[in-house]
Amino acid sequence: MGNRICEILEIQTPIISGGMVWCSGWELASAVSNEGGLGLIGAGSMTPEILVEHIHKCRKATTNTFGVNIPLMNPNSPKHIDIVIQEKIPVVFTSAGNPATYTQRLKQAGIKVVHVIANEKFARKAQEAGVDAVVAEGFEAGGHNGKEETTTLVLVDQIVKALDIPVIAAGGIASGEQWLAMNALGAEGVQIGSLFASSNESSAHENFKKAVIDAREGDTLLFFRKLSPTRLLKGGFFNKIQEAESRGASKEELLEIIGVGRSRKGIFEGDLEEGELEIGQVSSLINNELSVKEIFIKLKQEYTSAKQRLTNIQ
Repeated sequence: MGNRICEILEIQTPIISGGMVWCSGWELASAVSNEGGLGLIGAGSMTPEILVEHIHKCRKATTNTFGVNIPLMNPNSPKHIDIVIQEKIPVVFTSAGNPATYTQRLKQAGIKVVHVIANEKFARKAQEAGVDAVVAEGFEAGGHNGKEETTTLVLVDQIVKALDIPVIAAGGIASGEQWLAMNALGAEGVQIGSLFASSNESSAHENFKKAVIDAREGDTLLFFRKLSPTRLLKGGFFNKIQEAESRGASKEELLEIIGVGRSRKGIFEGDLEEGELEIGQVSSLINNELSVKEIFIKLKQEYTSAKQRLTNIQ
């Protein structure tokens, strides 16, 4: 399955796990890398000290390439950047910020840089900043989303045609058929979040994983359009936000309702009533908790079968 993404990231299979807060620790990252994909440690929910600990544990658990995802809006991001350079991490995914801020510094340190975007304007800025690839993340994705609310099917097609560098598709991908569809649009890799968030190796709480597996069509919605659009799973906090937004709550009131530590409470501690449950729309297609190894087997089998069906149709 070699292509530009496999060559750039030095992996065998162009599947990347999402750098998800409270889910993407060293266990998930190393398991994905051990299967030939690229596992990412999600620095967004980590202090600098905890990030170093996860990097060291990941190194002991895999000899393959792994990376770190750094949301640039996080107040710890400058320290996280220092750490990945000091630790000689080979690949860094950046998101939620200006790619020009750190890309050249990271590349001068020999680090490959991939930036997450949700529209063409920022995709072009990322390419101009010198990133090696971009992740085109569509409206279906869990957690923070682009204000344009462009679906993955539309966004990937648009970004592939606009850029010269390779594109990784993200948002609403949890099957081999969806992976193949992204290939058809020109994406050279896929980044998968929700499916890995509910895996055995995810550091998310079992209550959260069960809620994801139990989710059905329509159980996620996009909220916080006045702040930063975020896709949430139904629960107690979901209901509070839905009520507040339906009556036109101000930014200030929404921030007060959110408070501090909501995502940790929901995803990591398993409080389904008071916690913020961030997950993708594709959760309605996830029906059981699998190991990372089982997920890779599933994706590859589905991909091969779908490709054969297309051949038969032609």
